[in-house]
Amino acid sequence: MVEQRLVFDQVAELYDRVRPRYPEALVDDVVALSRIAAGGRILEIGSGTGLATEAFARRGFRILGLEPGAAMRAQGRARLASFANVELAPFGLEDWPLEPAAFELVIAAQSFHWVAPDVRFAKSAAALRKGGALAVFGNSPLDERTPLRADLDRAYERHAPALLTPMGRGYSELTKVVQSFDESGCFGPVEVRTYPWSQAYTPAEYVDLLRTHSPHRMLPEAERAALHAALRDAIECHGGRIEVSYQAELYFAPRS
Repeated sequence: MVEQRLVFDQVAELYDRVRPRYPEALVDDVVALSRIAAGGRILEIGSGTGLATEAFARRGFRILGLEPGAAMRAQGRARLASFANVELAPFGLEDWPLEPAAFELVIAAQSFHWVAPDVRFAKSAAALRKGGALAVFGNSPLDERTPLRADLDRAYERHAPALLTPMGRGYSELTKVVQSFDESGCFGPVEVRTYPWSQAYTPAEYVDLLRTHSPHRMLPEAERAALHAALRDAIECHGGRIEVSYQAELYFAPRS
């Protein structure tokens, strides 16, 4: 059984192709709030295939991305090949050889909840210089009550009832994790910003997206196939298109 936090490596190319990107306004706000110097150094936790990495690399920052998945890392290197200022290292934050006080900013895009609770904040803070900051962000789909959503829920009830929860359908754990910012004692007051946006999917595109979500990856293959077929059918019955409303969330805090 593959550890849940590593199942993305099974679908690295698909992940790179279908996962939602992050609003440019969010990236601009991280840069402005952190007051990072031009060409400043960023540590990224869980860089994946480089979807967030690329946005910061385009702005000229030097980035060390930590990514334990070999296939995800290879996909990221292909995406980021034109950026000499980016290095991807084969570590999670837990086993990364700490560079103390070496970074002006630590970022985690859709990844912070996978880091061990006793490591997340303490090691992030230890990697930051005085005046540095931590930015945790990601996309959360909004749970809108529509006739289509009701039919999708019925598909979950029939084929994968354990996934009939906001998290099972792909919601991030950002809100839960950031509640412990203050408890960590490592960071100052948290600033929260949100960025609403939406994206339309065909049935095939929506199922491809779900194939990159870890709760779906953990299902037995036959159960996953039956669920995805039922979800495709439900979308086809509602016009062959699903509009997903997202809220990108940013949690930003200076190092204490």
